Amino acid sequence: MNVFLAGSTGVVGRPSIRILVQRGHRVFAMTRNADLQQELWEAGVIPVVQDVFDADGLTRKMRAIRPDAVIHQLTDLALLHEPGHMQEALERNARLRRDGTPSLAAAAVAAGVRQIIAQSIAWFYRPGAEPYAEDAPLHVDAAGPLGVSVEGVATLERIVLEVPGVRACVLRYGQFYGPGTGRDEPVSNAVPVHVEAAAWAAVLALEHQAVGVYNVADANARVSTEKIRRELGWNERLRA
Repeated sequence: MNVFLAGSTGVVGRPSIRILVQRGHRVFAMTRNADLQQELWEAGVIPVVQDVFDADGLTRKMRAIRPDAVIHQLTDLALLHEPGHMQEALERNARLRRDGTPSLAAAAVAAGVRQIIAQSIAWFYRPGAEPYAEDAPLHVDAAGPLGVSVEGVATLERIVLEVPGVRACVLRYGQFYGPGTGRDEPVSNAVPVHVEAAAWAAVLALEHQAVGVYNVADANARVSTEKIRRELGWNERLRA
């Protein structure tokens, strides 16, 4: 398939490229950083230099490419590891999900895209009985920094799942570990997932034409991952 990958140079985007190319897909890799074009060419994909907040430019390029599917792995967490900038990082990331996702969805509709897969979060469920399945409510009334992040995720999910005429899939990822994350091993008592297994989840959702919401995490007591294992054949041992 022709795949438009937004967030192609992030911690999930890079292993997604390796898997997609290995499986014979043609990848158009979106980045807002023109300096990364050579890296993307060398990875076997076609770079698309574009800012998601430039809705008109994004629509023009998407129409020219006319991809079969869009994979939305966009995040904005560059400030997260800088002292004193956590709140700003969370707000920027929430804005990307809240205000960038509509641009991506509108461009996809304009280009006749038939499938959208988007990154969400698996540990934002409202407190209740565990393990949380995909039909459990998100913690949309959370306060403080958590509330900012949950609001961004909830808005992203609503926009993606309501795109008309498109097979829409939301992947609720656990907390990343692995290359590029700063953590080689999962955090104890977390809902973890290796970034390469997360990338595989998006590729399997693409190839199975998955619709709906899936939790994606290592086996744990807090969040159920039975659905993605049963329907898509995913498991946490998959690597790029």
